[in-house]
Amino acid sequence: MPREFRYKGYTVEELQKLSMDEFIRLLPARQRRSLQRGLTKEQRILLERIRAAKRNGNKKPIRTHVRDMIILPEMIGMTIHVHNGKDFVPVEIKPEMIGHYLGEFAITNKPVKHGAPGVGASRSSMYIPLK
Repeated sequence: MPREFRYKGYTVEELQKLSMDEFIRLLPARQRRSLQRGLTKEQRILLERIRAAKRNGNKKPIRTHVRDMIILPEMIGMTIHVHNGKDFVPVEIKPEMIGHYLGEFAITNKPVKHGAPGVGASRSSMYIPLK
């Protein structure tokens, strides 16, 4: 039997029942300070769209550029497409993501994959056997 996820001793259901102020007190300092200062206009719009989608039972993913939104318990189970600077990366919100930023799950750079040097890449590439 898998262990039930808990955040600072609270289950997901208990977290979802907490008021925003009670939840904010559980967060690490940076996230707590960010939320205590209030949500930006863009963050408020995203949260309203998430709440509307939950109310309507809409499974259609929400697209957003708001990478600095902190993941709240009410977002669990949603799929949010977060912009990474080039395209939208689907992020399925899981309980373990609570308290993190949306942008953490949509990486903005592509990992470098080095291959073999191309013909003419350098002087030494002239001597690569062609098999």
